[in-house]
Amino acid sequence: MDEIRAVVLAIIQGLTEFLPVSSSGHLILVPNLFGWSDQGLAFDVAVHLGTLLAVLFFFRHELRSLPSAMLRAVADGDMTEDARLGWAVIAGTLPVGLVAFLFHDGIETYLRSPAIIGAATAGFGVVLWIADRLGRHQRSEYCVRWSDVLVVGLAQTLALVPGTSRSGITITAGLAMGLTREGAARFSFLLSIPVILLAGGSETVQWLKDPDGSAWHILLIGVGVAGLFAYLCIDLFLRFLNRIGMAPFAVYRVILGVYILYEFY
Repeated sequence: MDEIRAVVLAIIQGLTEFLPVSSSGHLILVPNLFGWSDQGLAFDVAVHLGTLLAVLFFFRHELRSLPSAMLRAVADGDMTEDARLGWAVIAGTLPVGLVAFLFHDGIETYLRSPAIIGAATAGFGVVLWIADRLGRHQRSEYCVRWSDVLVVGLAQTLALVPGTSRSGITITAGLAMGLTREGAARFSFLLSIPVILLAGGSETVQWLKDPDGSAWHILLIGVGVAGLFAYLCIDLFLRFLNRIGMAPFAVYRVILGVYILYEFY
């Protein structure tokens, strides 16, 4: 892989990891447009590391307070807003971790066709728009209820279907349960931390079994570029979210999904 291709793919991963637009749809479309072969598992690990570092740095202040609050809640039952949010992130990750463990091979075998990716990209874009239009927009991420955690956590399992978008489906579920746009997005981004750790850890184990000999400078490009664009994406998305809403992302998803279906069929 050359440097230009590494930069392009890292930018795509950095942006689509957190925007509700489906990274799978983009990562099938862009290589097809340019006639690129698969980028390799090592590069996937690198860009996941970059996006993980970005979200950890962006939420560094919250992540300083959540662990101690969670421990106090266990020790003396003091369930503060910080403790509730921390445990909500853990609980909301359990369904997707369990489903991925049980059905990973089947998902990889049967759910990666362009038809599924195109349909999921467009279809869940419409669902995102509906949730944004009908949601009550009342509560922040610090006011999540256990019913919210259950619904968002179960919705996150749908992100295992390529084209769904992990951030898109969790934001959709949060909006449907009455969270504000910013609250739904921030909760989604916090949920991404354990999910990226799990996905990146799984990819790392696979890569260690069969290293592909990727050049180190290419991997460093992947980490740095993906991390930079992921951080900028989180920051700008949260700044302008209340102003623009979800409609532009929903429309974009429908166009992208239809184009994928047209291009491959």
